Formats: sequence, structure tokens, C-alpha cells
Amino acid sequence: MLENAASKFRCSFNFADIFILVGNGRERQPLFFCVTATHHLPLSLYPPPKILSLPFSLRSSLGRFRSFNPAAMANAASGIALHDECKLKFLELKAKRTYRFIVFKIEEKQKQVVVEKLGEPTQSYEDFAASLPADECRYAVYDFDFVTEENCQKSRIFFIAWSPDTSRVRSKMIYASSKDRFKRELDGIQVELQATDPSEMGLDVLNSRAR
Repeated sequence: MLENAASKFRCSFNFADIFILVGNGRERQPLFFCVTATHHLPLSLYPPPKILSLPFSLRSSLGRFRSFNPAAMANAASGIALHDECKLKFLELKAKRTYRFIVFKIEEKQKQVVVEKLGEPTQSYEDFAASLPADECRYAVYDFDFVTEENCQKSRIFFIAWSPDTSRVRSKMIYASSKDRFKRELDGIQVELQATDPSEMGLDVLNSRAR
């Protein structure tokens, strides 16, 4: 039975990700991507990468990976976690308007997103722009107030992925691969901007995208 299963199903493991491969040894194609293996498999499986034969059917193997989420495909590889304070402070901005903006930073050693700076409600857009480093990536949320053509006061919550050209390539890759997962945790984002230069996130751009 083990030999028969091995001829049909193979599983490749590395330190973070799981790929189920189906084939006859000559043609093997990825079937699906699973979230990090650390939630389901003992650490003894990796590193280094191993090829294991699975003596069970595909259906039973799928049942093992209950937290499989196709939407997490691009983000699982980065392994970046979210500090609890990030969601808490965002909820305060959204519900109570306690802050004008929040700047988030990825701590690469701790592998998590943390709150770097909180902007008071009285602070201006210029204060917010000055909070973003010229040569480092950041995520940011900005509560933008504007007046409509009907003279109605409104606001939009912007999510800004700040990735200046002068930042490190590794930093750009980490922020890009973690962005979608992080943004999904902030329920209430209304507009997204990606900026590599201050001109791409100026007040005129915010005002145009808010309407």
C-alpha cells in the first residue's frame, strides 16, 4: 500500500511552506499552496527540505490542512506576524477618530508588524508625510477629511504602502509580500495607495482618490 501511494502522491517540505505535488515522477505539478507548516507538522521535518511519501488518499491529506487559505498564498512565505496593538489602534482611529494617522513598521528580527507612530487628531498631512522615512519602507493609515461638491464633510481611510526607490531590495520584498495579509486585518480600509515618491501620495492625489 505504501509503495502504491508513493507512486501517486509526494509531498515536498521546506522550512515554511508546503506544496502537494501530483504526478508520475516525470511530470509533477503543484496542486495547491498551504499556509505555514509549523501549525501542523513537527519541527523535525525541516530543515533541510525532505521528500516524503504519503500513504493516504488525496482527500485525507487535504483534511489534514484545515487552515488552508488560497488567499494567503503570497503572504505565507514572508512569515510576518501582526502585533495586537496594530488592530487595536486602527479600530480606535476608525471608530473614535482618536488618531489622524498610524505608521506601521515591520520588525524583521521579530518578524512582526508593529505600530511605529501615532498621529494626534490635530496633526496635519505634512506631519504625516514627515513621519515616513525617505529610505525605508512603511505601511500607513491616514484619516483624510474632505468636502464634496455638494459641500458635505466626509472622510476616507487610506492605506498607504510606502516603498521609496532608495530603500533596501530585501525590505521592499518583505513589505510587498506581507501587504495583502496585513491590510485584510485592518477591516475598514476604503482606499489604497502605493507610493515610491512623496508626489504619488500628495494631498491632490488623496483628494482625487477619495471622491
